[in-house]
Amino acid sequence: MSRRCITLLTDFGTTDPYVAAMKGVALSVNPDVRLVDITHEVTPHDVTQAAYVLASTFRCFPQGTVHVAVVDPGVGSERRILGAELEGHVFLAPDNGLLSLVWGEAGPSRLVSVTNTAYFRHPVSMTFHGRDVFAPVAAHLTLGVDLGEMGKPVDDPVRLEMARMRTGENLIEGKIVHVDRFGNLVTNIPRSEVRKLAAGEPGALRVEVGDAEIRGLSRTYAEAAVGELLALFGSTDMLEISANCGSAADLLGIGRRTVVRVVRKG
Repeated sequence: MSRRCITLLTDFGTTDPYVAAMKGVALSVNPDVRLVDITHEVTPHDVTQAAYVLASTFRCFPQGTVHVAVVDPGVGSERRILGAELEGHVFLAPDNGLLSLVWGEAGPSRLVSVTNTAYFRHPVSMTFHGRDVFAPVAAHLTLGVDLGEMGKPVDDPVRLEMARMRTGENLIEGKIVHVDRFGNLVTNIPRSEVRKLAAGEPGALRVEVGDAEIRGLSRTYAEAAVGELLALFGSTDMLEISANCGSAADLLGIGRRTVVRVVRKG
């Protein structure tokens, strides 16, 4: 049990002492815990970027992992700290929508507001809950403390509006939630929804984004000519708008929050 894993995802960077302080606190509670950095290079205060990175990576870790995500512009305010369970994983994050893409429309199997100060580091800084709340709580969870010990159940978490997707009879409407370093435009539209819309005829689909319309879906980048736009499912099984050996973001001049429509046309 003590060899369980804690992942860390923050916007702290690595030039300041913040990440090291969190690791030190976690190890002080459980010296045997394994600590894995997902990233500390999230753009400061960018909750949506953090949500995408966490949702894209957590399933790569073994069940029982505790995922700590601290991108927390509201630290010290009345915002809650959430503890959640989903698919055998445990998550700790501020209640600012950061977990929206992790659980999608379904929601977690268990959700609590973390309030039990017996598991905090004291005194608790109003500006560094990552060190004084998230890290020690995560470490206690790896020692076998049940999530229910951390606080009372809640059922009204904050959700990112851009995480929501709309479906109709011949339409899926989503948004771009991430632009990667290659200029790929990653949406919140999963393969499962597109498959249902296609009804066995993927060639009948059109992807509308910005001023472009892309006919059909590709399996690989190489199915399009160099510099040509295409739509395909990336490694996270979400619909992406890409350009073969180019940047779709630059070609279209668009980024996150842009609406993407998948339309079935007879």
